[in-house]
Amino acid sequence: METIPISKFKATCLALLDKVKRTGQPILITRKGDPIAQVIPPAPSPPPQSWLGSMKETGQILDDIISPVVDPTDWETLES
Repeated sequence: METIPISKFKATCLALLDKVKRTGQPILITRKGDPIAQVIPPAPSPPPQSWLGSMKETGQILDDIISPVVDPTDWETLES
């Protein structure tokens, strides 16, 4: 693990954060030789979930879905 004094960390903070992310190696920050903080890489993010099947089991059938909506005797086109 790399050890860096706080003054150097302050001067090169962004570059050091990029280095930690790139290499995955933590950095220990010290003040007068005493450790005060540790910069560690973030945990790997989970892979994105597929949108396929995301609505599974969220629908609900409330009525009869097979029968016609209106009575067939009400249809004018069926009379001829």
